[in-house]
Amino acid sequence: MSQSSNQKASLLTIFITVFIDMLGVGIIIPVIPALFFEETTSILGPAYSEAQRSILYGFLIASYPILQFFGAPLLGALSDRYGRKPMLTMSLFGTMIGYLLFAWSIKEGWLVLLFLSRMLPGFTGGNISIILSSIADVSDAQSKTKNFGLVGMAFGLGFILGPTLGGVLADSSVVSWFSSETPFWFTAAITLVNIILVRFRFRETLIKASEEPFSMMQGFNNIVKTFAAPNLRGVFTVVLGLSLGFSFFTQFYAVILIQDFDFTEKNIGLLFGWIGIWLAITQGLIVRKLSNIVAPKNILRITILTLSLGIGAILIPDQAWWFYAIAPIIAISQGITSPNVTSVISEQANADQQGEILGINQSMQSLGQAIPPIIAGYLNAINNRLPIIAAAVIIFLSWVIYMVLFGRKSK
Repeated sequence: MSQSSNQKASLLTIFITVFIDMLGVGIIIPVIPALFFEETTSILGPAYSEAQRSILYGFLIASYPILQFFGAPLLGALSDRYGRKPMLTMSLFGTMIGYLLFAWSIKEGWLVLLFLSRMLPGFTGGNISIILSSIADVSDAQSKTKNFGLVGMAFGLGFILGPTLGGVLADSSVVSWFSSETPFWFTAAITLVNIILVRFRFRETLIKASEEPFSMMQGFNNIVKTFAAPNLRGVFTVVLGLSLGFSFFTQFYAVILIQDFDFTEKNIGLLFGWIGIWLAITQGLIVRKLSNIVAPKNILRITILTLSLGIGAILIPDQAWWFYAIAPIIAISQGITSPNVTSVISEQANADQQGEILGINQSMQSLGQAIPPIIAGYLNAINNRLPIIAAAVIIFLSWVIYMVLFGRKSK
């Protein structure tokens, strides 16, 4: 097989891997809240108060990125040394086991196992750093943003189908034996298919192995390294801010929809699917076109600001249909921002450091995803608009920092 064919096969496998990952994330969206807040849940009985349910829910959501904070950079560094393929396989295997345990914990009503089933794939689910490293391996400077956008399109497609599929597979009125467990059995099965695909179709992309040391505390080491290195400090401050802000938005957007506009799970799934459509269009088409005419550093000067304004605009409507009009602004802004930020980060490292630098990126994003669900639970208790306000303000401040650091135009 030629080098070009190898690259195409690897990119296709990467696309499918990201799609299945995001499908699993999307499936969870309508299911997990019901496990905590529905009266008939098999996880929490009537003895739990509303406040206790909210706190436990926040910690469950946070458990995945907290473990990913430790696991992602370690897997990224290991992939620099031992290759992308074995680490990607191990990551997917841990993800599959996590889904199986999650389904079993629902079946048995075991809260402790529910937490463990999110923590395991959190630690081994740092495959995004491996995936991005593989793309960096097979991309030149011109095609890198375009190929990162391809991953973003897979995110969008998974996000379109995931919430809808999760709602259908958990609904016994569709098929009598469907239940809350069914979406997770299904996702475990397709993850197994993904493992087989990686085994037989993914071609190793690592060219030069790294000899850099690594440790289990790599996540904390990455934070220290990030703020100690002048070329990393600024860009990763922006990454952390974007991750914090967008996490406040994604994790508590549904709360306003439910409390102020009486959205059902089906309504939420449809709206998130609409957002996913625009993400897929943006990262599959728009990003690929823009990458040929606009430098990543230049486009981010606009899209980070519009992302902040789009999220802030959520607080304005008094009719639900407006959310469908605002959603494309948020989706397009985020869809362009994400791959271009990754390109700027990737440019800070040599070829044999891509796993490390993108592992650091995943550490910062995981840190940004772990903090908001815990804090936002308390903010929401005060006023359900506060998490969205926090999201818009934090992303706006990230834009200010970015403009200070990268305000000058690049060719």
